[in-house]
Amino acid sequence: MGVPAFFRWLSRKYPSIIVNCVEEKPKECNGVKIPVDASKPNPNDVEFDNLYLDMNGIIHPCTHPEDKPAPKNEDEMMVAIFEYIDRLFSIVRPRRLLYMAIDGVAPRAKMNQQRSRRFRASKEGMEAAVEKQRVREEILAKGGFLPPEEIKERFDSNCITPGTEFMDNLAKCLRYYIADRLNNDPGWKNLTVILSDASAPGEGEHKIMDYIRRQRAQPNHDPNTHHCLCGADADLIMLGLATHEPNFTIIREEFKPNKPKPCGLCNQFGHEVKDCEGLPREKKGKHDELADSLPCAEGEFIFLRLNVLREYLERELTMASLPFTFDVERSIDDWVFMCFFVGNDFLPHLPSLEIREGAIDRLVNIYKNVVHKTGGYLTESGYVNLQRVQMIMLAVGEVEDSIFKKRKDDEDSFRRRQKEKRKRMKRDQPAFTPTGILTPHALGSRNSPSSQVANNPRQAAYEMRMQNNSSPSVSPNTSFTSDGSPSPIGGIKRKAEDSDSEPEPEDNVRLWEAGWKQRYYKNKFDVDAADEKFRRKVVQSYVEGLCWVLRYYYQGCASWKWYYPFHYAPFASDFEGIADMPSDFEKGTKPFKPLEQLMGVFPAASGNFLPPSWRKLMSDPDSSIIDFYPEDFAIDLNGKKYAWQGVALLPFVDERRLRAALEEVYPDLTPEETRRNSLGGDVLFVGKHHPLHDFILEQYQTGSTEPVDVPPELCHGIQGKFSLDEEAILPDQIVCSPVPMLRDLTQNTVVSINFKDPQFAEDYIFKAVMLPGARKPSAVLKPHDWEKSSNGRQWKPQLGFNRDRRPVHLDQAAFRTLGHVMPRGSGTGIYSNAAPPPGTYQGNLYRPLLRGQAQIPKLMSNMRPQDSWRGPPPLFQQQRFDRGVGAEPLLPWNRMLQTQNAGFQPNQYQMLTGPGGYPPRRDDRGGRQGYPREGRKYPLPPPSGRYNWN
Repeated sequence: MGVPAFFRWLSRKYPSIIVNCVEEKPKECNGVKIPVDASKPNPNDVEFDNLYLDMNGIIHPCTHPEDKPAPKNEDEMMVAIFEYIDRLFSIVRPRRLLYMAIDGVAPRAKMNQQRSRRFRASKEGMEAAVEKQRVREEILAKGGFLPPEEIKERFDSNCITPGTEFMDNLAKCLRYYIADRLNNDPGWKNLTVILSDASAPGEGEHKIMDYIRRQRAQPNHDPNTHHCLCGADADLIMLGLATHEPNFTIIREEFKPNKPKPCGLCNQFGHEVKDCEGLPREKKGKHDELADSLPCAEGEFIFLRLNVLREYLERELTMASLPFTFDVERSIDDWVFMCFFVGNDFLPHLPSLEIREGAIDRLVNIYKNVVHKTGGYLTESGYVNLQRVQMIMLAVGEVEDSIFKKRKDDEDSFRRRQKEKRKRMKRDQPAFTPTGILTPHALGSRNSPSSQVANNPRQAAYEMRMQNNSSPSVSPNTSFTSDGSPSPIGGIKRKAEDSDSEPEPEDNVRLWEAGWKQRYYKNKFDVDAADEKFRRKVVQSYVEGLCWVLRYYYQGCASWKWYYPFHYAPFASDFEGIADMPSDFEKGTKPFKPLEQLMGVFPAASGNFLPPSWRKLMSDPDSSIIDFYPEDFAIDLNGKKYAWQGVALLPFVDERRLRAALEEVYPDLTPEETRRNSLGGDVLFVGKHHPLHDFILEQYQTGSTEPVDVPPELCHGIQGKFSLDEEAILPDQIVCSPVPMLRDLTQNTVVSINFKDPQFAEDYIFKAVMLPGARKPSAVLKPHDWEKSSNGRQWKPQLGFNRDRRPVHLDQAAFRTLGHVMPRGSGTGIYSNAAPPPGTYQGNLYRPLLRGQAQIPKLMSNMRPQDSWRGPPPLFQQQRFDRGVGAEPLLPWNRMLQTQNAGFQPNQYQMLTGPGGYPPRRDDRGGRQGYPREGRKYPLPPPSGRYNWN
């Protein structure tokens, strides 16, 4: 499913699941950066036990960012990854476990999507390079200005795939990073760290889920562990719900669409390469010191609280008068399953179901109407009841025709509104635009060097009036051309290129017209709709895919070989008779090796990451698998508007043919390439303060080659097997830095060892239930019966993790700071000291008054008109107290209320303050000493500013 579309829908429908992260920034002292102390309590008022990092969501934005300059080399990329992890760690501050998982070799079903992405990236990169060169030549031919073209090798993001040298180097760098932090960072002191690099098969997020599932099945597991998973993929939400852990939170960078990107030619913002005009860059700052700064801020992080999402789903899915017992855990599993129909990484979405059209809400409503007839839930612990699913899908099929017609009506309506908007904007534009000295400028840019000075203002004004008078008058009945100007009398025939309508992709299927099913199968599958056998084959493959995906989310990979062999999905109305379809998968399948996966997902343009003899198979015309690597391929928009939304029509890789071709080139591998082509496992790291440290060190001292059980009492209940690591990090051994700009670790105390999760039989079923002893978090949403049971109390929403968190308030120092920085004088701007108009504070304020107290405006009731410019006295000056006699200081708000019946005394106001209205400060001897008579020398802003500083 589309990540932005699903997340946008989820956050709008269930807004309380999102909490903004409170982030403590590193400080800087005398040019030295002081890192955040993560050993202190979490500022978000929550303590997390385990932090899981889906590393690919970190690697991509750090190696080829879209909103800032890219790193110059691989070393800078590694440092950027380290800094990103540090930032996440300082926000979450896990206390037990840090699990870092990089995508390894994926199942065959996922490789199809990876292949499509990498072929697209290669094609778009080459097309962008050609377009960039063409525009550059045109601009230079017209005399435009462009900076000299940088000669550097383009970073190919396809190298972020298991088996490449880049991923091998990344694993070494992360080992060094973990050792450095365990040695030197107090927040990592008692932490267990597990690294699952690209040599361990499986997607990163699914390796994390597999670890959680297997630990949950152990008797020593703490059912109230608070998990935090970092990643931006939409399927992380489904995976978190599938664990049935009561405390599960997702942290991700806040999604902000349409971030500014610099032009690839002139490096300026505000336009793309195709719109570049080669204009000289404007000076930024007085001395152009801001030339390299980007107009964007550092991305902010947000928390997604899955326990609150579970509350929402429980309310939405609760049904009365069911013929079976309602189980919220089973109903949430059904909701996760139904989300698969709108698309996922392994199956195309059904043609009638789009997230933006409310497809999930429609499925939920149909589910609640039909579940009374099904006799039970759709799924159980990752296994699908196809007979019940058939009833849901046929109910969707009954409304497919109306869905397609409504979609067409909505699209036509949207185009009509956009066309009218464009016409309105053209007609509303001014008849002329003043030029020269009368050109409109942005606020604050009048004094810029580019602004012109009027040599003859009278002449300039005369020319503007003449230009205005010379423009033809427009009557209400005048017709307009496409550019908004009046058309000649009698009108002219508008050319096709002047039309307001945008070109639309040709749609031969026309789902809104009768006969849509026949046209769909003919255009998409090139078969006749009457071919019932073929349609049955498509439906069966899709049903197998639904079963495989759900099993993958709840039990692990059911088959490494299975994949959906079509580019398109069937219709919901075709899901008839699926109850008898088989849903079993071949057992004992094995994943591809890393270099084999590279051959299956890489285009020929990325062949430089492969051994020479393997690379030749992708480009040699006589290669037996040359058809797997087309230089060009079609993209079917499939009813979409943009190419990235379309379907890449690539040939599917035949595994048998691929393996047969690779058998001939396997002998050509070097020992280093053979090592990178092997499958690895996870590595566990601990520091010298961890209880496991001595136990692991003893294993190396004894030299035992047999795996040993992990003692759960030494590491918060974690269980598994330890085996010696040939490339282990050991105490008192130097850890060499793989990044030249970072130092070696000469006083290392960290130890590492191979770690393997607990193993189970292949047919073992992990129960999708909440474990005994698990405590549900306190409810966050407003109860349905609050008005009846609250006795008139107002509902107080919970904005963070802690309901009892005290709101932020201003103390005396803050009010004193406000007194220093607020403008003084009789200005009439929004920050002036004039008294507020009558009735400003009337009504129910955000802070209620105490019993027997009058309204706040009486504070100003006795003020003389001539003294109104002074404003009310600052809150910290209205009541003095003596610390020596035990008098309790009053809060600013209470002091304000106590003075509401007292008249305003200017003389008393002057006695309590120094010159200029500032409070006197205490001297070192405990007394009070006023400021010098002349007051502080504050620099005044330029006289042309927005505010009055008199």
